[in-house]
Amino acid sequence: MKITIGGIAGAGRISLADALGNRKSLNQENETNIKAAMGWIASAQDATPDGGVSMCYNVLTRKWGASYPETTGYIIPTMFVCFHATGDDEYKQRALRMADWEISVQMESGAFQSGSLDTAPRKPAIFNTGQVLLGLARAYKETKDDKYQRAAEKAATWLVESQDDDGVWRRNLSTVTTNPVHVYNTRTAWALLQAHSITAKEAYLDSAVRNIDWALTQQLDNGWFENAAFNINEYPLLHTIAYTIRGILECGIYLNNKVYIDATRKSADVLLQLQQKGGSLYGIYNSKWKNTVGWSCLVGDAQTSVIWLRLFEITQDKKYFDAARNMNQYLKSTQDLKSANQGIRGGIKGSQPIYGGYGRFNYLNWAAKFFVDALLLENELQRQIE
Repeated sequence: MKITIGGIAGAGRISLADALGNRKSLNQENETNIKAAMGWIASAQDATPDGGVSMCYNVLTRKWGASYPETTGYIIPTMFVCFHATGDDEYKQRALRMADWEISVQMESGAFQSGSLDTAPRKPAIFNTGQVLLGLARAYKETKDDKYQRAAEKAATWLVESQDDDGVWRRNLSTVTTNPVHVYNTRTAWALLQAHSITAKEAYLDSAVRNIDWALTQQLDNGWFENAAFNINEYPLLHTIAYTIRGILECGIYLNNKVYIDATRKSADVLLQLQQKGGSLYGIYNSKWKNTVGWSCLVGDAQTSVIWLRLFEITQDKKYFDAARNMNQYLKSTQDLKSANQGIRGGIKGSQPIYGGYGRFNYLNWAAKFFVDALLLENELQRQIE
């Protein structure tokens, strides 16, 4: 499906899930890996008593973590994509359990908490709320059940009310970060556009645009972003760099805004040049795009693959598809398909090697989610190429 920016009105308003279509079978290519990763996510959900998805499995303690509202939120769309790709109703039912659980833990203000469910005290967080909003909006689109729209609207309204006039969120940031502003809240702006898509409330669109316009002031001429790190005096992970790029890209597609999309190409094209022969990228880059670590952040790798594939949809420039396919081959090589341990089999580590600096010794639910997204989108686009 080619998206022509500046072409037919509304042509840019295509979500990742919409782009994948409603096919009833997975392509044989990647099928084993997708099913294994989705099996891991199912195990992570079943490891909790509440319907949310466990944050992680730790190989040292051999224990699952508590449910994580933030990432459970954006796992919901992936579950629905797999439902449409396979026709397996289990994926849909699991997605609805996740969405219902999110509503049950939504704060009175409309926000969602920082950290996993066992984090105390519970404090509202902008980014986390945005990521849950992505799931609630998708649940409403799938079911037309008003409870999901109401919860989404409540969350979106709180986000708008928490934003400063210049488009920046400075209040109610995550308790596990120290940076006073987060450019990767572009994903929160994307979530507000999803809320706009189900409510038509212009306040949500205006809020998103103000944030993206500010985010672009944080982009250096070489494509690197200021304030993309979790903490002060740190260089950003590929994970948060990719968060930032993806948020701007999806907003650009939704709004049919070439300026936004061109900005993401500036960053994504640098990452193309940095990709190693084996397919991966390094886990942290400084402002001159020099790696400062020798390990790979698998979450960021998978996110970057999705970015490249989305850009291939828009531009039809095959360099993006080829880079993503190479990345996906690398990611698949890190997935254990044979372990008898359900916390390991099919999962994706935070880092490669597992003792790297991100998600050390953990298999992360959001790593599996982005891995599945990348493989599903590769399959869909491969069919179009053929």
